[in-house]
Amino acid sequence: MAKIPTEIPSLKLNDGTSIPILGYGTGTAWYKSGDDGSIDRKVVEGVKSAIKLGYYHLDGAEVYNTERELGIAIKESKVPRERLYVTTKVLPNIKDIPKAIDMSLEKLQMDYVDLYLIHAPFFASSERELQSAWAAMESVRKSGKARSIGVSNYLEKDLAATLATAAVPPSINQIEYHPYLQHGNLLEYQTTQTIAASAYGALTAVTKAKPGPVDDVMGQLAKKYYVSEGEIALRWVMDQGVVAITTSGKEERLSDYLRAMTFSLTPREVKEISDAGAEKHFRGFWQAKFDNNDRS
Repeated sequence: MAKIPTEIPSLKLNDGTSIPILGYGTGTAWYKSGDDGSIDRKVVEGVKSAIKLGYYHLDGAEVYNTERELGIAIKESKVPRERLYVTTKVLPNIKDIPKAIDMSLEKLQMDYVDLYLIHAPFFASSERELQSAWAAMESVRKSGKARSIGVSNYLEKDLAATLATAAVPPSINQIEYHPYLQHGNLLEYQTTQTIAASAYGALTAVTKAKPGPVDDVMGQLAKKYYVSEGEIALRWVMDQGVVAITTSGKEERLSDYLRAMTFSLTPREVKEISDAGAEKHFRGFWQAKFDNNDRS
């Protein structure tokens, strides 16, 4: 396995900060069902491997129950804090966001995170609840405990409700995004509001949603660029100006994903994948919150 000598470029957010366009997630591959205070060294070593390869954008969440491991891995990596971009998210403790960020920072062994997200809008039964939570997020940003604030899994209606009373708009909305879940006009709406997008589940079309209508075009492009279909899937996301979050417990696979930094798809190729993906619908996360044919 050779380390691919390439840097991960960044995307500028509406608050003036910048986020690396490829990040390493500590959820799917490393998710822990409970937090009893014990440390999973496999998670620690996995994160350290990612950092060693050059994944300085690290994506966590309180619900993953891996914030302690993420903090230990960062300490043991010896990489200066200011070189890293650390994200975490609030959901279980959404009713007390100021307390939630303090708990996360304690576990992470940090004074601040680069990005703090509301993990999902499903806690709210009214627009007022969304707006109240966002006001609490704004206070976290003002305190300096988060340099940027944003949301995750929000639809257009959730963003519109939040923006109606926001003093500071969300900097980003992290969503499940891949060729089989393109969310209609959501990304276009976010562009009009200068809210960036971040994608989790970017590899879905070439992993758990196979077989499907994008298989042929993904395969052809993989041969053209001498990469795997996984790198094509990541490139499809990033070539639309969307941040990609990926994960793996295998160092070799993470190294391979960095090849996505060495080429770009043409606009026509991006469209070919999008058009083929529109022929199928597949949602890998939060299925219980949506009807089977709901593509929003």
